[in-house]
Amino acid sequence: MFFEEIKMGTQIDIAPAVIKKDKMLDFARLYDDVPLHTDEEYAKKTPFGKLIAPGVMSFLVVWAKYLEVDIFGEELLAGKSTKIEWLRPVFAEDVLRGKAVVTRMEKRNPRNGLVEITIEAYNQSDELVLTNATEAIVKCKPAD
Repeated sequence: MFFEEIKMGTQIDIAPAVIKKDKMLDFARLYDDVPLHTDEEYAKKTPFGKLIAPGVMSFLVVWAKYLEVDIFGEELLAGKSTKIEWLRPVFAEDVLRGKAVVTRMEKRNPRNGLVEITIEAYNQSDELVLTNATEAIVKCKPAD
């Protein structure tokens, strides 16, 4: 979808994704190896009472489902930035679902524009667990 075809406020529902415990532990051991994510005995003594998923993993499982929608298609040139805020812990077997909204658009030059997508992810109890704002550079329609 070309920059000019995108509409401010467009909302995309993001399909649910399950945080599988084995994948959570694998991810944590590779990328976020701290006891809160990998040591069940340690985690029991924390305010959370059990292991929590790494925040980046929580975001990425939602992001992967968002990418399945492929809103920009071949007109996506690149990502520019992303900002994630974690608001609640995510646990093994939580089911995350979300919505993505076009929240900002800025034409950069005749060839491309900047589109900000804001994602809100909710758990199975309908609690907001994270937000994300990602900027993408998208092609403009070619001049005739």
